[in-house]
Amino acid sequence: MAAKITLIRHGETAWSLTGQHTGRTDIPLTLHGEQRAAQLRQRLHGLSFTHVLTSPLQRAHRTCELAGFGGLARVEPDLQEWDYGAYEGLTSQEIHTREPGWDVFRNGAPQGESVEHLIQRTDRMVTTLRALDGTAAVFSHGHFLRALAMRWIGLPLGAGRHFPLDTAAVSLLGYTRPDQKIPAITLWNSATDPVPTP
Repeated sequence: MAAKITLIRHGETAWSLTGQHTGRTDIPLTLHGEQRAAQLRQRLHGLSFTHVLTSPLQRAHRTCELAGFGGLARVEPDLQEWDYGAYEGLTSQEIHTREPGWDVFRNGAPQGESVEHLIQRTDRMVTTLRALDGTAAVFSHGHFLRALAMRWIGLPLGAGRHFPLDTAAVSLLGYTRPDQKIPAITLWNSATDPVPTP
């Protein structure tokens, strides 16, 4: 059983900067995003990972490389961002003019990924992570990582709306006590400080 899971959201992109929903559109990091991703190398200094998993999308994979773990990474398709379908590239404000009250955690995405499908995908990832020995680093995306964290601790997917996650932020999943095996979020949305070692 993996003792500690380090979640890393990718660095800034042009669309994350403007608040556009970026699901499967494969856009690069901005220069600032690359700089912040490179800073992860120092923030993660002293940590060793038995497993490094990354989304296949370049913004996550490049963040993994700049953080110093590209050579260890295994691409995991289930770590891709939510497929926003018809809402791809739109801001929340633009979406709400079409569908007032829309919330991806409650409504999913038309012509994209439903809440039910996202739950299946995150639950598969939780099962994969719990089966690993040692420690793991996971490079992925904002909505997906929020959903993954909720499923890790057994909360409904919709609780993810209460857990904002910045670009290049680090979070930790683990257990309240190793002997109790009670899943926990032990750090959330850390954007600047060094990540604590076990």
